Amino acid sequence: MGNRRNFLQQSSVLLGGSLAFSPFGKSKVLFSRKQVPATDKINIGAIGINGMGWADTTAALKIPGVNIVALCDVDNNVLEKRLGELKKMQPGAQSIKAYNDYRKMLEQKDIDAVIIGTPDHWHALIMIEACMAGKDVYVEKPVGNSIGECRAMMAAKNKYSRMAQCGQWQRSQQHFKDAVDFVYTGQLGNIRTVKVWCYQGWMKPGPVVPDSAPPPGVDYASWLGPAPTRTFNASRFHFNFRWFWDYAGGLMTDWGVHLLDYGLLGMKADVPKSISALGGRFAYPDLYEETPDTLTTLYEFDTFNLVWDHAMGIDNGSYNRDHGIAYIGNNATLVLDRNGWEVVEEKQSKYKVSKPLAKVSDNGVDKHLANFIEAVRSRKAEGLHCPIEAGAHVATVAQMGNIAFRSGLKLEWDKERGKFADETVNKKYFMKEYHNGYKLPVI
Repeated sequence: MGNRRNFLQQSSVLLGGSLAFSPFGKSKVLFSRKQVPATDKINIGAIGINGMGWADTTAALKIPGVNIVALCDVDNNVLEKRLGELKKMQPGAQSIKAYNDYRKMLEQKDIDAVIIGTPDHWHALIMIEACMAGKDVYVEKPVGNSIGECRAMMAAKNKYSRMAQCGQWQRSQQHFKDAVDFVYTGQLGNIRTVKVWCYQGWMKPGPVVPDSAPPPGVDYASWLGPAPTRTFNASRFHFNFRWFWDYAGGLMTDWGVHLLDYGLLGMKADVPKSISALGGRFAYPDLYEETPDTLTTLYEFDTFNLVWDHAMGIDNGSYNRDHGIAYIGNNATLVLDRNGWEVVEEKQSKYKVSKPLAKVSDNGVDKHLANFIEAVRSRKAEGLHCPIEAGAHVATVAQMGNIAFRSGLKLEWDKERGKFADETVNKKYFMKEYHNGYKLPVI
């Protein structure tokens, strides 16, 4: 299966350091390391290596000529675990440098590029400072934790002429591209509605637990960084940071940037004219979350509507899929997800466009990292599958949906000004406020 749940389950063997499935048997080297010219070697530092940051790091290791030379995490337990795993994967990893402070890592001269896999509230600051330090950047999605941060990240990439890829790895999967190309043929007829949904039965908030001291080995003040200071709580930490506004934007920004991206791509759409949203903590009012576990958002464009629908804790989404994008046309509907795509004919249409299910056959994460490294070597940003501008575009649209929900308003977007028409909304939500002495550099 190609969905995120199965991807993470399948990756857990690797992330746990097991060699049980290694094609190299008892060899201590997990990946084949072909010889490449010294001029083509790329040294990478990884910042935030507990989840997708580590999946990205191990994907990079599969690319000939790539070396991981530094790891950084504010949790020493995670850092020591990953160092041990890396020593089994990469020859010469004993000399790798370990950091708790990403700023110290950025001072390391031999690092060509960094992978940023931190919680969302750190993405913008680290990405911008990495560009300032002359490093190319692979930053996990969503690009920024506010619309203003997305703007600043694009400006930094341009000012410092860096290669910057967003970790929306679906852009490197062939079946997604094939599906969008089919939409472009016009065979679906006029598309009136694009439905995008995310029903995730495996995702639930954490329990309500008392505040406590941070676990030993965790630099909690550094984990909070620019977020507001508060006492440590285990149900706000590690994976569950997603469900709190201080650090992220819930399912809308966690999965929405992947799926809304293809809704927008298929329609060659820019930004909506208006946005409205309804939802709440309907499913799990007794668990610990701030972001809505149930949300429906309506985006108005000139010639179609886009509907976002998400639900935590259940899998029974549209078209019997737990996630997907449906382009609903006069002649047929194309349904696309991580497992493949198919075209469903409109019963009354005289056009026959039915197509058998097209299944996935490639690894999007591996291909996405390979695409990034290719751009680092060639210095051709136009070859990136998801440049920072593309990631910022869909992150902005996702943030619009969250802002509509949080404000309780139907929002109008002023395209000329690049802001909401309502200045009170801009003042409150457009840019994240930074705390604890942290400031976003002025680009």
